[in-house]
Amino acid sequence: MGLIIRSSAIHAAGCYTTTAIRKGTRVAEYTGHRLSKRQADLSYEDSPITYLFGLGKGEIVIDGHSMAMFINHSCAPNCETEEKNGRVWIKAIRNIAPAEEITYDYCLYDGGDDEAICNCGAGKCRGTMYSREEIRRRKALQKKAHSNGASKNGSKPKR
Repeated sequence: MGLIIRSSAIHAAGCYTTTAIRKGTRVAEYTGHRLSKRQADLSYEDSPITYLFGLGKGEIVIDGHSMAMFINHSCAPNCETEEKNGRVWIKAIRNIAPAEEITYDYCLYDGGDDEAICNCGAGKCRGTMYSREEIRRRKALQKKAHSNGASKNGSKPKR
């Protein structure tokens, strides 16, 4: 299997396959230096783009420096990630044709106020790289903040 980096409509550069890839095949490993979440937050505090991948519950992250860092997010991906024995693999979830861009759903979950806008172009694009669970969590927090703010000033929330 061959992978190349070239221009992508999703985000600047993307990772593409030069050969067909069968469902279930490990496409790439996400490698790089390992940092604590705190170290990563401090190192990339002012950086708009990072290549960080959270392990386990996110307390340790991989600072991506490999072919896998060019694999873009999609809401309709052809791959998924698999964490096994402290290593992160990108694995095909369907057959992938030669010249197709390799993608996986980033399922972001910790980004503060960042919108993490998605540009994947999928028919059912969520509009964000955040996971469905994170979207629900954020909406619940917004709703709670809105209702708390409304009750403080005596007005009812708009519906």
